Amino acid sequence: MEDSLESLGSDTVMGIASTVKEELCMEIDSPCGENVATVEDWRKAINKIVPAVVVLRTTACRAFDTEPAGAAYATGFVVDKRRGIILTNRHVVKPGPVVAEAMFVNREEITVHPLYKDPVHDFGFFHYNPDAIQFLDYEEIPLAPEAASVGLEIRVVGNDSGEKVSILAGTLARLDRDAPHYKKDGYNDFNTFYMQAASGTKGGSSGSPVIDSKGRAVALNAGGKSTRASAFYLPLERVVRALKFLQKGGDSYMSKWEAVSIPRGTVQATFLHKGFDEIRRLGLQSETEQMVRHVSAQGETGMLVVESVVPGGPAHNHLEPGDVLVRMNGEVITQFLKLETLLDDSVEQKIELQIERGGTPLSVQLLVQDLHSITPAYFLEVTGGVIHPLSYQQARNFRFQCGLVYVSEPGYMLFRAGVPRHAIIKKFAGEEISKLEDLISVLSKLSRGARVPLEYISYMDRHRRKSVLVTVDRHEWYAPPQIYTRDDCSGLWTAKPAFQPESVLPSAGVNGEATNMEHIYEDNHQELTDDVTSMETSSEHASAEFHSQDETVTGSKKSLLEEDISSDGVGADCSLNETSEVKLENKTDLENAVLRDNQGPTAATANASIAEQVIEPSLVMFEVHVPPSCMLDGVHSQHFSGTGVITYHSRTMGLVAVDKNTVAISASDVMLSFAAYPVEIPGEVVFLHPVHNYALVAYDPLALGALGASVVRAAELLPEPALRRGDSVYLVGLSRSLQATSRKSVVTNPSAALNIRFADCPRYRATNMETIELDTDFGSSFSGVLTDKHGRVQAIWGSFSKQLKFGCNTSEYHQFVRGIPIYAISQVLNKIISGANGAPLLINGIKRPMPLVRILEAELYPTLLSKARSFGLSDDWIQALVKKDPLRRQVLRVKGCLAGSNAENLLEEGDMVLAVNKEPITCFRDLENVCQALDNGDNGGNLIMTIFRQGSEIDLLVGTDVRDGNGTTRMINWCGCMVQNPHPAVRALGFLPEEGHGVYVTRWCHGSPVHRYGLYALQWIVEVNGEPTPDLDAFVNVIKELQHGEFVRVRTVHLNGKPRVLTLKQDLHYWPTWELRFDPEMAIWRRRMIKTLDCCNL
Repeated sequence: MEDSLESLGSDTVMGIASTVKEELCMEIDSPCGENVATVEDWRKAINKIVPAVVVLRTTACRAFDTEPAGAAYATGFVVDKRRGIILTNRHVVKPGPVVAEAMFVNREEITVHPLYKDPVHDFGFFHYNPDAIQFLDYEEIPLAPEAASVGLEIRVVGNDSGEKVSILAGTLARLDRDAPHYKKDGYNDFNTFYMQAASGTKGGSSGSPVIDSKGRAVALNAGGKSTRASAFYLPLERVVRALKFLQKGGDSYMSKWEAVSIPRGTVQATFLHKGFDEIRRLGLQSETEQMVRHVSAQGETGMLVVESVVPGGPAHNHLEPGDVLVRMNGEVITQFLKLETLLDDSVEQKIELQIERGGTPLSVQLLVQDLHSITPAYFLEVTGGVIHPLSYQQARNFRFQCGLVYVSEPGYMLFRAGVPRHAIIKKFAGEEISKLEDLISVLSKLSRGARVPLEYISYMDRHRRKSVLVTVDRHEWYAPPQIYTRDDCSGLWTAKPAFQPESVLPSAGVNGEATNMEHIYEDNHQELTDDVTSMETSSEHASAEFHSQDETVTGSKKSLLEEDISSDGVGADCSLNETSEVKLENKTDLENAVLRDNQGPTAATANASIAEQVIEPSLVMFEVHVPPSCMLDGVHSQHFSGTGVITYHSRTMGLVAVDKNTVAISASDVMLSFAAYPVEIPGEVVFLHPVHNYALVAYDPLALGALGASVVRAAELLPEPALRRGDSVYLVGLSRSLQATSRKSVVTNPSAALNIRFADCPRYRATNMETIELDTDFGSSFSGVLTDKHGRVQAIWGSFSKQLKFGCNTSEYHQFVRGIPIYAISQVLNKIISGANGAPLLINGIKRPMPLVRILEAELYPTLLSKARSFGLSDDWIQALVKKDPLRRQVLRVKGCLAGSNAENLLEEGDMVLAVNKEPITCFRDLENVCQALDNGDNGGNLIMTIFRQGSEIDLLVGTDVRDGNGTTRMINWCGCMVQNPHPAVRALGFLPEEGHGVYVTRWCHGSPVHRYGLYALQWIVEVNGEPTPDLDAFVNVIKELQHGEFVRVRTVHLNGKPRVLTLKQDLHYWPTWELRFDPEMAIWRRRMIKTLDCCNL
């Protein structure tokens, strides 16, 4: 079995197919010998064999057929030195794209390419250049299948348990074991016997030679039981036949092997060898048994019985499970080898089978099908997903017809819709899908942002079609769809566009017509290949499927160059008098009447509170999906959901506030469902607060339609007065069915400071925040708003996330809810509405300056004054702080500064912040107000901070930092690792490498070069081939000069400060270098190719 490589922080190791049924795993070993082999005989045989045994390091670049993407170790051995042919297992060679290297016993490494893999049996070949081995004397290992016999003493030589060379002994106990069954949805061998011995091999020994004392390979190590010593070996008769065909392709090594057709026939039926006693119970006539025993070899114990038939195959409707095979073309068949020989010699010809069914003799004629014709040799890659015709292997596992459209890896688009792995696509966008070309044809007609239905079936629920809604990406998260085709000469899979670029349509408008925003959604066709979707991530919500209804909107989008905010905007008011209160109630009554006419029962008809009736039209349900290709900033899941509140609504823009545990990063696809009107529309992240736990998401009011826009409205915000202990509030949120739910509660703590520990993988955590706690709530997953009795929003009831650890190696993400005071949101909201001083962002066709936030980049926490007194704080300061805030009675202390901030090296851990600009400070809001006041001053953004440090009071001039709300807007994918600027959660650890800290590895992809060579996440790349890489631009300048297949020396520094140097081999064929960057001018994430295999630099 292949020995999977370890991956940092991985919940699922992607290597070789693991044990499922009967705890079987793909591995094997062997002991024992023949006759009376001496120790000297074995020593000579081992010395001859070991140099020809190689350690294979394989990487499945894409999920395909029965194998996932991943990297693993295995074993192989040279069977033809002159031509450079290595024999190993099929599950090592892989049915899909694979990159592999072989290491000989003297540690010489060479590149190997797949030459052939059998469609059914567990063997395959790599080929290599023999001239590349310069310092090792070795000989090929001869194959001797005829030497296998019960009682033969054997040795298994290979990379058992990743130990490079292990020699395990055993004795062949059986030659007629049934083929092992590994997985119900993975690779399984069939229609062959296996050998068995108690050798106890483990992972990494797949493909090891099973040798006798004469140094001959008598079998191929294939699998075993993980909890027992039993190991299984594949007989070599069919291997020898295939090798002879390959040797006809040339007398010596060629870089491009001449494609040789190895005839393989099938009737798409699986047979089992059963004993005569059992066959008799199936109805076998005694005369037939006597005849078979008479003509068969001495010692024959049974006959072949049909176990299963693949629907739609040659044997379908002709053979049935339980049929006993008597003759084929007039010849008695009791062994798999003779059966396969006749089938392989009769491809595209008819054969006659004589069977007995329940004691009744029958004769059927079947056309022998070319086995290679039902083995997929191409696949479609779309948004990181892999789709191809259903193979014979999986058709047999699932009892479906070969050639159906099979989802090997869902990728982002299908995963977002809830389509699982192993699904069969039956209908897409209203058109029946029977083959892959049908799916490609439909895809070519869809525009960016289009939402169309898809129907699929699953082998676990095969009798019912499931319907989901698929959304075509609006952003350029992935390269355009491509077709990969296997090239048997080179061993590579070549890519080409799935359809012509002219076929990709721009995004449609809200009424189905093209709009003035078409240029935003034009496709970028410069990319040639894409990455896979199998990412290192732990998804809490990945199993949930959400079926949303298609949006129905009317009206067309108009081009607006300017906006009269004062005339049509409905924003946040800081106060509410009696007049406005009456208007609010009247408006609510009117809108409730509209809702009753158009939606049926609402909060108004359900005896709800006034607060619930008022706030319900302002509530929005979020469904957020993060593309695996850009899981930035340590985001821990691909799917989030929660409730937000509309804070602004006009003719040209709507803004919704929500917590950052729902909208974690800006590189997200956001869908909004409104409580006031049954419509689902996309939203765009426009602001992520760098400190507070909230984000602002924009939507297009015109997408709601005339009626929807009239009933949806913004909530009224009430930032002052702040909530106090004992205040009554209404907690209002939405259920999954978009029904408003409310409960009257009492504030128990209006200023609860958060103390969230660092996660193993740095990601956003709320700091320097005071939250609101209630006496009751709806559980840890219910979010919404806190309002007064009039429905005015005083806080967001938002979700927070933290990592809980259990022991040393076990942890899980836990979420909890708290109230987030509305004052911080209203301040930023007012700046967006009135015009801020930051860079402009295109929102619904209008460029708007976005606000900048000035902050002190230091993490603080409160300490009781009683504790501060124990540290030596004077009575004068204690009295001054009590006078400033008699309720909190606390002082803020420094926990740490963000690395690279202006406060770094000035503030120290444990410092007590007594005053800023000579004014006492007791809470986080005081500090925020002082920082914001600096924008109107001329002091250069510096604070005069009075600090109590180690018994002394000192004044420091501390600089602040200005941050935007864009989040991370640029990432680069190189060799399968995602690099970005270190985000605040990384900088909060207080360390940045001196050599350079602008290239931080945040994620890596399964099946990539970085997976194979171990360049994992949570480290900085500080040098490439000796060239410093202090920032992303310098990094790009270095890597764009690297060539395909070139080994690269990379120097890294881990989060713990440990440096490391490693080498990896660049693979531009399957893993081109590309960049994803947010374009604020067009409000779209754009993908740019940096370097591809043709060395085209852009």
